[in-house]
Amino acid sequence: MAEYGEWNRKGATLSDVTAKAEYGVSRDFIVKGIQTGKLEYREGSIWGNPYLRVLRSQLEKYIAEELGEDYLLRLKNQTELRRVKKEISDLKQRLEGLQQRKNEGMTNHRTIGSSGRQPLSLGVGRQAAKCYTIFHVESGSPQGRNRLAQGCLRNRCGT
Repeated sequence: MAEYGEWNRKGATLSDVTAKAEYGVSRDFIVKGIQTGKLEYREGSIWGNPYLRVLRSQLEKYIAEELGEDYLLRLKNQTELRRVKKEISDLKQRLEGLQQRKNEGMTNHRTIGSSGRQPLSLGVGRQAAKCYTIFHVESGSPQGRNRLAQGCLRNRCGT
């Protein structure tokens, strides 16, 4: 029997299709467990396609009884490895995108000032890289020190 609120917990239930993907069991295997009374279920339908929802904890116990504990552990490890590989792949794609944005931002800079030094971007995004910069300016002060000036190159920001 299911614990109170177990059907409402996130990740506590799974459909027969998800069970096939994660644990490699067929719908017939799940129906057999329901008929023997070892699995509780709820019926659902998405866009007219029926499916069975079962409790993950009960399904794992049933798989361990029918197919063995080693089978269950091996499948759980494979599923975890698949998730980790997917996350690594997603992070690599995100990193490549960020590096591309970084390189685009570096090519949008223009040289400003009499010293010929590259400006440093303070903003985020393409507009900020073109608009708001800090640049080196030769100072005519009696001490002969250099200073940094900042402002909007196109007077769009009001600075």
